[in-house]
Amino acid sequence: MKKGGPTDGRSPEQLIDGCIGALGDWRGETLAALRQLIREADPEIFEEWKWGGPVWSKDGVICTGEAYKKVVKLTFLKGASLDDLKGLFNSSLEGATRRAIDVPEGGAIDGDALQVLVRAAATANAAARKR
Repeated sequence: MKKGGPTDGRSPEQLIDGCIGALGDWRGETLAALRQLIREADPEIFEEWKWGGPVWSKDGVICTGEAYKKVVKLTFLKGASLDDLKGLFNSSLEGATRRAIDVPEGGAIDGDALQVLVRAAATANAAARKR
């Protein structure tokens, strides 16, 4: 995934569409599927383009999306504070704050469990904002 660079006046949604299209392989398909699950989890979640890639936010950042050679990664900025009842977090487990989900080629993701995590992150963001 290309990092940085100008946005040429494109919206975050257009930049994410372009990123998915530019991948042109299983990583684009996987990122598109994860994006759809995130957007369906809460209609008030909005998309941003930060740090050279897709970001989903509501009352603060929920997660970022990144495509690497062997995995598509969703990094939850406050993932360590979330209850991951289905054990989706499988990366960045050593940190005190972040947690990530790495999806390899052919890997399956429990969509319902992902949506629970996304909603929990949005709820945590809202609670932190009220303090």
